[in-house]
Amino acid sequence: MSAAGRRTVVITGASDGIGAAAARTRVAAGDRVLIVGRSPGKTAAVAAETGAEAFVADFARFEDVRRVASEIAARVESIDVLANNAGGVFGDREPTVDGHERTFQVNHLSPFLLTELLHEQLVAGGASVVNTSSVAAVRFGAIDTTDLENSRGFTATRAYGDSKLANILHVRGLHHRYGGRGISAVAFHPGMVGTSFAAGSKSWFRLVYRTPLRRLFLISAAQGGTTLDHFIAGRPGVDWQSGAYYDERTLVAQPHPQVRDDELVEELWRRSAAMVGLPG
Repeated sequence: MSAAGRRTVVITGASDGIGAAAARTRVAAGDRVLIVGRSPGKTAAVAAETGAEAFVADFARFEDVRRVASEIAARVESIDVLANNAGGVFGDREPTVDGHERTFQVNHLSPFLLTELLHEQLVAGGASVVNTSSVAAVRFGAIDTTDLENSRGFTATRAYGDSKLANILHVRGLHHRYGGRGISAVAFHPGMVGTSFAAGSKSWFRLVYRTPLRRLFLISAAQGGTTLDHFIAGRPGVDWQSGAYYDERTLVAQPHPQVRDDELVEELWRRSAAMVGLPG
């Protein structure tokens, strides 16, 4: 952090929704904000509106993730916060150009890869890594390291729940591996936010998000962005605990039996590293 207190914050999935909302808040607070989005037009529009610096990457392509990591690393020497917020719910099981199931790659493997590629900058900044997870991790997630990409019995809901559980296990792995190097990590559920993230899904999420009554039980992107910003702006060890999962701002001590399985956390890390082409 600079002497003036201006932090460098990277937010993915920031072309709209809660990522864009948090970007607006952080720029207004005086931070240097770098936003990453899949849509060039939408990402440029948020950057023009806020003064954030725009980067474009499709997380369904590792090539894009590697390129954007290189672009960010060339721009900044240190990062104070990396918010891994990009993700979504998708339809049928389909492989990406990298050969992985799309939900698992976009929601877990690509954020994992980006975090590792920016490791030097994160250590330099004594950074916080904030993973946007979901209550779906608790309700539908069940990691099977022999079938991480759900080749058996695939459903969009199960794939999403597994990927969001992987986000929490990733945070546990970051805390164990890099806590001694000054990196803190947290995962959180932002609430049921009324955005378009499930528009292309065949899961029950699509029904919930398209019902005419959705405003009765969905919160706005601005409200969800406030929760994301709580963790971006918060101080690890004071405002939130590193290695933990929160349902909105409430600490969940036992979110899922697999979260406390240290061997599973390590095995998922090793397999994820192999899948993205990094040393384990």
